[in-house]
Amino acid sequence: MAGRRVVVLPSSSEMAPVLARLVVSRAEGAVSSRGRFTLGLSGGSLVALLSQGLLALPGLDCSKWVVGFCDERLVPSDDPESTYGLYKNQLFSKINIPQSGILAIDSSLPVNECAEDYTRKLKEAFPNDDKPVFDMLLLGMGPDGHTCSLFPDHPLLEETEKIVAPISDSPKPPPQRVTMTLPVVNSARCVAFVSTGASKAPVLKEVLEAGEGPAFPAARVVPTKGELFWLIDDPAAASLTIQVERPGSGATL
Repeated sequence: MAGRRVVVLPSSSEMAPVLARLVVSRAEGAVSSRGRFTLGLSGGSLVALLSQGLLALPGLDCSKWVVGFCDERLVPSDDPESTYGLYKNQLFSKINIPQSGILAIDSSLPVNECAEDYTRKLKEAFPNDDKPVFDMLLLGMGPDGHTCSLFPDHPLLEETEKIVAPISDSPKPPPQRVTMTLPVVNSARCVAFVSTGASKAPVLKEVLEAGEGPAFPAARVVPTKGELFWLIDDPAAASLTIQVERPGSGATL
């Protein structure tokens, strides 16, 4: 696949600095070109990895960052399941990102209205785009191959009109969420998957070696014009037979 880079690191601890440098390099390029850096975040293990990596960088300047969420659970921000809440505690409160630069859902709304409200926020943040074009999206992948809140065999995989969709029947709790749709994900200038742990090895082999297929939502993330990275650790890469990159710990991608 043209433009796809599969990068394998020994463990998740070595991944944090490599991920942080990748994010900052794309941020510097975006700020230089367009005056700001737009970043979409996912939850799970990515929260601690990204926070740890970014906070270890000297002189980190996030004053021109605009951050949204690739998906979010419909729970209060102080709930342990809230991706926004986790980032607020572990990252946002420790960097100089303006509050106006954080695009969060309004979890007090019913799920359909919440998706509409978040759509409005994204459209206001990207007034010149038909659909939001993020400089970078950071994605995870579940052991079932889902990404964002786009699950195998779910009708939302075929959504082409909405940029944000509600989901009330998530097979993974909590059931109510909002998620970016595939057209928005595939419009990004750079997409980076972060996938760690032996539990991901079987599906990772399917997604990366079997080509695009409807069974695995993560395999349908193919940025139209942007870069695509897969950052994985040795346990997750255990079953791969394709050629991969193995950069040193000080590498910049």
